[in-house]
Amino acid sequence: MLDASSDSLVNLSEFLGEDILVWLMLAVGGALAFGTGAALIKPKENVGDDELERPPLGRSLLQIGIGLVVVIWALASLFG
Repeated sequence: MLDASSDSLVNLSEFLGEDILVWLMLAVGGALAFGTGAALIKPKENVGDDELERPPLGRSLLQIGIGLVVVIWALASLFG
């Protein structure tokens, strides 16, 4: 039977890192800002009957702003 002091067990913090939540927030915030910005710059070409031609500008700018705030927070947590 293995116990917590066994060398064969991988410590969870060594596997994921101590800043895993910060790295995840950096990825999510960056994806939110970048993905929404990309959708504004190049909207879909083939639009269905029940789809909008362009994403709503106000909602898109809000999502980009939230994503940038999360990215700045994550970078400040990592390097500050």
